[in-house]
Amino acid sequence: MSTSGKKATATALAQKYAPQIANKTVLITGVSPKSLGATFVTAIAVSSPALLILAGRNAAKVEETTKAIRAAAPHVPVRFLNLDLADRESVRKAAETVLSWEDVPSIDVLVNNACIIGSEYKLIDGCEAHFVVNYLHPFLFTNLLLPKVLAVKGRVVNVASDCHRWHHIRFSDLNFDVSVSWKISQKSAAHLHPKQNGKIYNMWQAYGQSKTANMLFSLALARRLGGRGIVTNSVHPGIIQTNAASHLDPAEIPRLIEQVELQCGLANQEITSYKTVDEGTATHVYAAFEPGLKDHNGAYLLDSHVADPLEDPVAAWGTSEADAEKLWRLSEKLLGENFEW
Repeated sequence: MSTSGKKATATALAQKYAPQIANKTVLITGVSPKSLGATFVTAIAVSSPALLILAGRNAAKVEETTKAIRAAAPHVPVRFLNLDLADRESVRKAAETVLSWEDVPSIDVLVNNACIIGSEYKLIDGCEAHFVVNYLHPFLFTNLLLPKVLAVKGRVVNVASDCHRWHHIRFSDLNFDVSVSWKISQKSAAHLHPKQNGKIYNMWQAYGQSKTANMLFSLALARRLGGRGIVTNSVHPGIIQTNAASHLDPAEIPRLIEQVELQCGLANQEITSYKTVDEGTATHVYAAFEPGLKDHNGAYLLDSHVADPLEDPVAAWGTSEADAEKLWRLSEKLLGENFEW
């Protein structure tokens, strides 16, 4: 089993980082059976973390993952946390619950893994669903939990995607209401045209926007709290058929990606094969436990290494410090809450 490159596996890296995993408290979202999250926690369980907190909205599905963990490492404590990332009140209640646990004084690793992909147009609290579920509510959840992460100078892993290249942040038009010409700014376009209620909505560009947001979140968080010991990175797992895309035909995904790449004006990357879920989760483990990442705080990772914008497919808008700060401020405005770190 490999511990580097595209063929690295979570299983192998969990063995490599066993000393870093031991006695750590890890909280992860998105842990339905056979998912990236489930594979991550099952892989690291054998290295004896202190506690695995599994956050999700379907207790029955989370219980299936819990059984898999117990089969692999019966000595490891597992706790369920009820969390629905499509419901802001649920996010707040989940965070309050964790903060109330006196027997869990700190969180060593928080992994924002849950996501939706290819969703039809929908608004949640006035914002497009991909943006809310994949970014805005994880942003809220993380900020609410930061006191317990700061207590141990812990880590925050934001699962992004190579698909961030499909769209930048539409700061003046998050919901795809306005068709934007390159000749005018988004802000100007928003004033010139009435809202069309997602008339120009493209689910893949919406997903791409949310993944760009994940990358920018790590940049902004690293700038704010790197000096206080927080290490945070965003992660591209690879092309994997998981439960998040279970509504898509696996045979159609390469063609679909090719079409979206062409629509976005990108040179298509040939997809020769999927990663296995174990391979796709390797960079999760790397981001959560690699000691050297303290020197690459806020960076975007893929294939268990720090992405090189000159060699790897990385869009400039995913690494913009200015956009990271702008998104943080916009997020606070949308949530009606400021986080002073």
